[in-house]
Amino acid sequence: VFSTDRIIAMSFPSSGKQSFYRNPIKEVARFLDTKHPDHYKVYNLCSEKGYDPKYFHYRVERIFIDDHNVPALQDMLKFTASVREWMSQDEKNVIAIHCKGGKG
Repeated sequence: VFSTDRIIAMSFPSSGKQSFYRNPIKEVARFLDTKHPDHYKVYNLCSEKGYDPKYFHYRVERIFIDDHNVPALQDMLKFTASVREWMSQDEKNVIAIHCKGGKG
């Protein structure tokens, strides 16, 4: 996990067997709810798979980017506009962003 004051970069929040080597989704939700209650939004940049957004109170935006690939310009513009809007709503707002492995 990489973190600044307002940006958290992580690997895919997983369940089942994958939670042994990726971030367990319930632990990610607990961390965000504890450290940033009502002030976080999760960006899923993984095209390969998703998860139930209820874990994050439906504050999840998904942008479909294939793993180990460059995103399309329109996707990056959509992403940056969404982040800018979310961050400007409240100085306490943070984003948690992930792809599949957390390195992209």
